[in-house]
Amino acid sequence: MLKNKVAVVTGGAGFIGSHTVDKLLAEDFEVRVIDNFYSGRLENLAHLSGNPNLTVNEQDIRSLNANNVVFKDADIVIHFAGIGDIVPSINSPKEYMDVNVGGTINVLEACRANSIKKLVYAASSSCYGIATVPTSENAPIQTKYPYALAKYQGEQACLHWQTVYKLPVNSIRIFNAYGVRSRTSGAYGAVFGVFLKQKLESRPFTVVGDGKQSRDFLYVTDVADAFFRASTTKKNGIIWNLGAGAPQSINKLAGLLGGERVSIPKRPGEPDVTWADSSKIRSDLGWYPKVSFEEGVSLVLENIEYWREAPLWDQKSIEKATETWFSKMCD
Repeated sequence: MLKNKVAVVTGGAGFIGSHTVDKLLAEDFEVRVIDNFYSGRLENLAHLSGNPNLTVNEQDIRSLNANNVVFKDADIVIHFAGIGDIVPSINSPKEYMDVNVGGTINVLEACRANSIKKLVYAASSSCYGIATVPTSENAPIQTKYPYALAKYQGEQACLHWQTVYKLPVNSIRIFNAYGVRSRTSGAYGAVFGVFLKQKLESRPFTVVGDGKQSRDFLYVTDVADAFFRASTTKKNGIIWNLGAGAPQSINKLAGLLGGERVSIPKRPGEPDVTWADSSKIRSDLGWYPKVSFEEGVSLVLENIEYWREAPLWDQKSIEKATETWFSKMCD
């Protein structure tokens, strides 16, 4: 009997990580999760309880040793572990660099020590800043805040390890992932989490500006499929943009969720549109999005109770949370 291939997923109890675990298990991989549960939740893996091909290891990548047993005899590593959110990164730049850059280097060293056959890094489209759209992989890099800088430097470290140490690496720059199990932590951030809690509490949606700004939303299972393909391709050293290629307005999202709206000030330094040119990943990996925006929002609404314990944001609390943003990002 052939032994299953082994995949390590850092941040595997998180939003995209847990869906990638689902995908890998469905493809007959043995999966080893690393997560410190800072934002990841065991609940995200509860449906897999008892699966003999899954092990979960509590570990902070900042203290990860190159000889960590989780990486022993593994074939691939998909690296999601890190801290997100733009606004908190302005207040805590060192923490973001320590985790998203220093932690990534620890993961790279573990991959190198164990001769991993492929590492796929979860990068961020935030590296482009306010970009020309649709945005290709060759667009200028404009890291406007510490989160964007840290994610981009993590990606550069991965590519450097490939150049110097011949570690096979690919990187995916995610645009706007959404879906079931998205983060419910205390930081003010992604629009879906903010709106879903407001809907649960029958509060108005806090729409930034006129709500006409649009985002290249991509449902999380389509994101997981892209990472699976990137981890099993023979191609190495590739950077791919990942988005649905069909930007959706915040007003449309509010309309699909259903509820009253209130306008809050537009934040400086935020793009009016995010829009991935995903032609490269479609051509290279045969990937394409399968879940429409309407279908994805419907799936989220079916599971809205997941956001019951999320923080409730209103105009005043958002104003306080974004004070640093306005003071640092205004010209």
